[in-house]
Amino acid sequence: MASPMRSLLTDPARYLQAFRLFLTNSTEHQCMREFVERQLPAVIASIGNGKSTINILSVGGGAGEIDLLILSKLQARYPGVTINNDVIEPSADQIFKYKERVAETSNLENVKFTWHEETAYEYESRMNAEKKAKKWDFIHMIQMLYYEKDVPATIRYFHSLLEAQAKLLIILVSETSGWEMLWKKYGSSFPLDDLCSYVSSADIKRILDSAGLKYQLYELPSHMDITSCFIEGNKDGELLLDFLTETCEFSKNAPPELKHQVMEDLRKPECSEKRDGKVLFNNNLSVIVIEP
Repeated sequence: MASPMRSLLTDPARYLQAFRLFLTNSTEHQCMREFVERQLPAVIASIGNGKSTINILSVGGGAGEIDLLILSKLQARYPGVTINNDVIEPSADQIFKYKERVAETSNLENVKFTWHEETAYEYESRMNAEKKAKKWDFIHMIQMLYYEKDVPATIRYFHSLLEAQAKLLIILVSETSGWEMLWKKYGSSFPLDDLCSYVSSADIKRILDSAGLKYQLYELPSHMDITSCFIEGNKDGELLLDFLTETCEFSKNAPPELKHQVMEDLRKPECSEKRDGKVLFNNNLSVIVIEP
């Protein structure tokens, strides 16, 4: 009998609901914000040297929260310089929220925004069809490589668009995170189809090493409170389980044995730690900064 499980990505509204809850329950954005505050200024220190215009490409920019932080650091480093900020984002809902955020943010007079409602693959295909290969001073891909069918090819393409002083910055889950254990063990049991693939910093390092590319690696400690996942019938817990397994209504649709095993493993030290009566899932991230 075919499994009733289907990918969470087949229900975009539920996916966004689960994703927002994940952001609320995790230190995902806090740890990224700390990285942008403390370490990004050194990363971007020479990307715009001598330039009157800096071209930034945000691949999978989402609702723009981290993008605008990055832009504020660029403005601080290169005051008065014109910044072209192009955003590739397939979700119309996320672009709408990004535009709202821009409208509410002051001091963006020297930043020109262009949104492309498409996937990274669609963008690449369109650029190739139009025979365009615009070069960029800074490209960032934050938590989006899971949705690319061919990760090495995606990295190769965007790396090829870097200017001489440019940087390509990737943020994704760390090989030290609970995601690594969960997905390596259960990836074949979850209904991912070809909508989402599991990649961590370990995979990216292998890709970059085999391509002979130079990069720096930063580790960002992060956690997500998944205590509600263990409360039977808790709506938030069910949504977070959907997010963890990329499965729509996992609690309801997973075979009982699979559900039991996943719930057991989520409590284990490889995935989570117990602190102050809470179960905190290890959501560690890696930042990889690649040279041209």
